[in-house]
Amino acid sequence: MLAGLAANVHQSSPGMKLRFFPYTLQLRHAFGIAGSTRTTTPAMIAELEHEGVTGYGEAAMPPYLGESQATAAVFLEKAAALLAGVRDPYQREEILPAIDALAPGNPAAKAAVDIALHDWIGRKLGAAWHRLWGLDARKAPVTSFTIGIDTPDLMRAKTREAAVYRILKVKLGRDAATDRASIDAIREATDKPITVDANQGWRDREEALRMIEWLAGRGVVFVEQPLAKERLDDTAWLRARSPLPLIGDESVQRLADVLKVRGVFDGINIKLMKCTGLREARQMIVLARALGLKVMLGCMTETSCAISAAAQLSPLVDWADLDGAVLIANDLFDGATIVDGRITLPDRPGIGVVKR
Repeated sequence: MLAGLAANVHQSSPGMKLRFFPYTLQLRHAFGIAGSTRTTTPAMIAELEHEGVTGYGEAAMPPYLGESQATAAVFLEKAAALLAGVRDPYQREEILPAIDALAPGNPAAKAAVDIALHDWIGRKLGAAWHRLWGLDARKAPVTSFTIGIDTPDLMRAKTREAAVYRILKVKLGRDAATDRASIDAIREATDKPITVDANQGWRDREEALRMIEWLAGRGVVFVEQPLAKERLDDTAWLRARSPLPLIGDESVQRLADVLKVRGVFDGINIKLMKCTGLREARQMIVLARALGLKVMLGCMTETSCAISAAAQLSPLVDWADLDGAVLIANDLFDGATIVDGRITLPDRPGIGVVKR
């Protein structure tokens, strides 16, 4: 089926033309998290053309999240038919809810359309989105660099490769011995601040508390998603006793989830691939701030297309984990870069990318 996806085009002048094609991201290193290890990430690249201007979007879909190039293609066929009838592309508040309503789920495929539409509008207006939102690019935060679960020797090597980064994100969540060995390996190579992501891997709240207490003495800034996403009561119990802030990731997918985790987490991790794109991500930031929650901006392994889109929002957040493009070997785009560990937004319109 995928062989037939490489040249999907829907057009109906004067509406918008959506093209999309599958692309497989090749990771520089095997990427291990609590429940899996992979060397590639399936993606779909979208191109939205109208009036001689093309905007770019991306769906990055780690298999454990349930989307694939095949499911994205089915959804994007429907989106293309809808967009072919659009006469005023600036009506984001009409177009994107209609895209969302086409089918349940499919958040990454929806994000591809959202990002492409934002990119098209910005390019047409000749302005970057952080400027359209009134944000100061100089306030973009440093980004962490993610080190997946691996052998201690490889984790030390990855730490040395990440010398330019000021903060590291370490994947944990398999078992206590492996988790402690991972942190010890990192600490043998650097004394930089660390954030920890358990990816729902810890099963027992008492053991999770003991692990967090141990981590608190080793330069850890916060712990992300310590328990399974549905265990909100147990997570609230853990938060009341934890010496470190807890950040929700898998428990917080979309806007409707933000209110549910008040009092459960100290902050939330927003990812475009989870929340359907820039429009809803910005809404989540606003709501989280109103509820007194800290905000982290994260990513999957992605090209510079999706990373640069997320980076447009980065001046609004407390922490960023936008290293997805540097973890892959076959980036299709030039876009936001990392200079001295800090996110640097390009002076280009839209989301700021150029296709290679």
